[in-house]
Amino acid sequence: MNNIKYPNIKVKLVGEDGNAFAIIGRCRRAMTKNHLSQAEIDAFTQEATKGDYNHLLCTCMNWFDVE
Repeated sequence: MNNIKYPNIKVKLVGEDGNAFAIIGRCRRAMTKNHLSQAEIDAFTQEATKGDYNHLLCTCMNWFDVE
């Protein structure tokens, strides 16, 4: 986890709704709250939705401090 893109953004996944759309929404809200650009939010969404559920989780862990 040394190469997290935004280590200062925390996203809670444990104990929350595990639905893929809920996870993406939680990440997007965290990005908006931290004043990231719409282009960066769209880039995250595009990457997160490229593959299966495991790819989504890996993308979240690569972009944010996941709890």
